[in-house]
Amino acid sequence: MASRNNIVLDVERLRMRYDETDVLHDVTFQARRGEVLVMLGPNGAGKTTTIEILEGFRRRSAGRVDVLGTDPEHGDEQWRARVGVVLQSWRDHAKWRVRELITHLGAFYAPYATPGVPRPWDADELIELVGLTEHTGAKIATLSGGQRRRLDVAIGIVGRPELLFMDEPTAGFDPAARRDFHDLVHRLADLEDTTVLLTTHDLDEAEKLADRILILAGGRIIADGSPDELSRSVAGEAQVSWTADDQRFVHTTTESTKFVHELFRQHGDGIGDLEVRRASLEDTYMTLVRRAESGADDLAVHSLTEVTR
Repeated sequence: MASRNNIVLDVERLRMRYDETDVLHDVTFQARRGEVLVMLGPNGAGKTTTIEILEGFRRRSAGRVDVLGTDPEHGDEQWRARVGVVLQSWRDHAKWRVRELITHLGAFYAPYATPGVPRPWDADELIELVGLTEHTGAKIATLSGGQRRRLDVAIGIVGRPELLFMDEPTAGFDPAARRDFHDLVHRLADLEDTTVLLTTHDLDEAEKLADRILILAGGRIIADGSPDELSRSVAGEAQVSWTADDQRFVHTTTESTKFVHELFRQHGDGIGDLEVRRASLEDTYMTLVRRAESGADDLAVHSLTEVTR
């Protein structure tokens, strides 16, 4: 088990109420240093509200929230320098040039540098990191949508944050830019030891990036675990396919291990191209959200969360 010092986010029984409506119900989770946590959920599930509370931009109604050892409601400038936020779009300073803006914003972080974390990030290194070297002298107004999103990421990490929040970071990215972004996230987590919490509606992206996935529905966390753990948590059928005697066979079973064992017992080396396909993350996500929205009782939801944690 990770030591307490490795816990970067610690949220316990977080609640948020607007007038008479509860939009968050006892949300509880943790994130460790260097972990990539992806938050999924339908629109209105409470993802943005949760992140805004963690960022210190919204006051919660109840519960305990600890972000980098501080209650974000009372975070000072030194605390905020350790937190990065990638907004959905950076709309200001259209007449600035890319390098000028990065250098200007980075200067605000210099007073908060430490021996272990030099701040800010070198402007040219950061611009190369996000793939904007060819546009370093371009005015922001001339950038394409995908290039603007790269700039958004650069602005969010210019202070070398220990914790990075990103809301739909790859909206507007083409496949190549999305792949580059995924490489960047892995570098931040693996080499810079940055903890990343992001939201996305792209389940394929979530599966590629996440160490752990949180699924919110109706203001509650209905599942918490790795993509593989979540897929195994949903009891269902697996599809087994194989070849034998130059023929292709497909069989659906709820006991894939037992079936494959029997298959090899009967046919041995005659089995080829064996594949077992379990529920995908999309299958799992849709199943869990449908259960929650259909009014599945709280006990079932909580027991699933405990199993996958």
